[in-house]
Amino acid sequence: MQTLTKTITKTAAMIVFGALLPLGHAAWAESDMKLQEKALKAREMQNMDHSKHAEMEEANQTGGFRGVFYGYLPCEQEGCDGFKMTLSLKQKNNYLLVTQYAKASSREYYDKGKYSWDDASRILTLVSNKNDEKRLFAIKDEGTLVHLNKDGQPMAGDQDDYTLSRSDKAKSREVHIH
Repeated sequence: MQTLTKTITKTAAMIVFGALLPLGHAAWAESDMKLQEKALKAREMQNMDHSKHAEMEEANQTGGFRGVFYGYLPCEQEGCDGFKMTLSLKQKNNYLLVTQYAKASSREYYDKGKYSWDDASRILTLVSNKNDEKRLFAIKDEGTLVHLNKDGQPMAGDQDDYTLSRSDKAKSREVHIH
């Protein structure tokens, strides 16, 4: 009798499982349809007017100079092999400057403050929150800054050694997302 009950239970379970199995395919079919709709929308976007992006980029350039700039700069101090500099220009004219000397210690130094730039002189000025110390950079182009001395003059030596490059301009491919 127990054997018969086990057999009937197994058979009933198989029937229920077999009946529910096609319902899972309906969910898969629906997700496939959603994927097809997304693909069609993406194709339609390719034919979209992209002139608004140029207007937005122009507005961003006049309304905010932002980005993350990287460089490996030489050191004026004796026994210093140079240092990595990462400058992040953020919204509301805030910046974060991270420097790390090229030696056994991997300690990073952080500085936060405000930045401003002068379109006429093409000079970017960082003012530290800690001590109001100023750092100056020449704006070579939209993706390149050149570190200047405290008087706003070029550093001694090859200016390419004092260059910071913006991360998104250094990439070979533009990313375009709607």
